[in-house]
Amino acid sequence: MTVINSIADLRERARRRIPRAIFEYADRGSYDEVTFRRNRHDLEALAFRQRVMVDVSKQALATTLLGEPAAIPLAIAPTGLTGLFHADGEMLGARAAEAFGIPFCLSTMSICSIEDVRSVTKKPFWFQIYLMRERSFNMELIERAKAAQCSTLVLTVDLPIMGLRRRDAKNGLSIPPKLTFGNLFDVATKPAWGLKVLFGRRRTFGNLEDLMKRSGGSLTTLSAWIASQFDPTVTWADIEWVRKAWPGKLIIKGVLDAEDARHACAAGVDGIVVSNHGGRQLDGAPSTISVLPEIVDAVQGRCEVLFDGGVQSGQDILKALALGARGCLIGKTFLYALAAGGEAGVTQALGILRDELRVSLALTGGADVRSVDSSILRTART
Repeated sequence: MTVINSIADLRERARRRIPRAIFEYADRGSYDEVTFRRNRHDLEALAFRQRVMVDVSKQALATTLLGEPAAIPLAIAPTGLTGLFHADGEMLGARAAEAFGIPFCLSTMSICSIEDVRSVTKKPFWFQIYLMRERSFNMELIERAKAAQCSTLVLTVDLPIMGLRRRDAKNGLSIPPKLTFGNLFDVATKPAWGLKVLFGRRRTFGNLEDLMKRSGGSLTTLSAWIASQFDPTVTWADIEWVRKAWPGKLIIKGVLDAEDARHACAAGVDGIVVSNHGGRQLDGAPSTISVLPEIVDAVQGRCEVLFDGGVQSGQDILKALALGARGCLIGKTFLYALAAGGEAGVTQALGILRDELRVSLALTGGADVRSVDSSILRTART
């Protein structure tokens, strides 16, 4: 049996266990995937300063994210279609995150519903929304999140229109799926996945089930409604509507520019996520790590800055902390782990990231993640 001791190992196991269309939905980017590649390249290009003869016998990895305790500076990002990577995927991911001691964020476009996730958790989780044209549906979701005692609302703002995701189209990944001989054959070679997911209880968008019933139970009609709801008219003024509707903490996800970060602070948000949607929206945009320092400078401590985009190791987390992030979010990494091993796979991935963070922190002469700064990184002068 292959020893699993890295996120790359979990990714490879996931690739073998689930259909290609589902795997590449998470694994790849938009258009020519320039930004997708930059996320990893620019993280890898950062070099640490190795320090010696420093007492690193005691390591403190815990912190807080938006006022909530976190065992390590990490949260699980909202990911659409999670329940297609493993049956009941969102529920398993939320349980693993809670047991490990980090926040979990549920996507609006999840397979398991808000209520499903609430039924298997004891602590508050985060919930993600888009501002849709039909604001009454946004209000329904917010009220359901309140009822589920969600602590934080994550508003994704970098999707006024869908990016050009060429691989999804080639793989027939749509709603409903476009069936071809190729993807039918691929599914047939993944019987364990098919039995659990295709014949499981939860196979459609759990948070949109009432909408589907109102549309006559048709996935085609629901797909048309979803496509029509991405709202290109949204502006910063609309944050006021969200603030009035939502009493808890509010995070804006999808900030990639210092000017937008200043707008977010002026709107009174509690946190921002520096994110380019995993390289799955605007291709040709910069990597998230390359713009993180200027966004941290623009914010000036007025809200917490979280980091997203290419995080696949504990070293990546440490680099983001060094450049000013309070913590990181994982999307692709979470989905690899879930597809590879369900709840146990997610727990294993979090353990891998924790151990890599602990060792790398010590070897850079650090003892507390809350004290990490850019001095642990090499520059052109050092």
